[in-house]
Amino acid sequence: MISKDKALIIITIVIGVVALTGMIGFIGQGNVRHVSIFWQERVEQTVAFEDMDGKVQLKGVSGVGGEPNPYLITRTSFAYLLTVINNGDKHHRLYIEGLEVQTDLLEPGQQETLVIYPDKEGIYKYFDKREGLEYLGSLEVKTVVASDEFTGFWRDLI
Repeated sequence: MISKDKALIIITIVIGVVALTGMIGFIGQGNVRHVSIFWQERVEQTVAFEDMDGKVQLKGVSGVGGEPNPYLITRTSFAYLLTVINNGDKHHRLYIEGLEVQTDLLEPGQQETLVIYPDKEGIYKYFDKREGLEYLGSLEVKTVVASDEFTGFWRDLI
């Protein structure tokens, strides 16, 4: 037979283990943190207007290749931050057709950051919109599938 003292110790240990498990579960779900542990994913790119031999071009600065009028790529359902700098000697405005977003008219040396939340795939043309529309390049919005959505053979490869 178990004595009262041994029974009390066993009950205390069981209650302590259950309480510890409950605390770990509660804290592990993010219920105690003062900040979110999940950072909102975003795509950040920086481009700059340049005036070369009387023609305007957009050059990739950060998050995109440095070639003139780069092919920009982002994802659906995530914030897309596009910083536009005017390194030219004229006023410029970036306009993205289809997404219907544009910067203010930027004076030389100014910059602006556009925050876009694309919700559907597509290829959108971007322009310098001053007196008219001058085509510069394209922005592609793609949907990226989370690895949880793969099934069968494809899931085994991940």
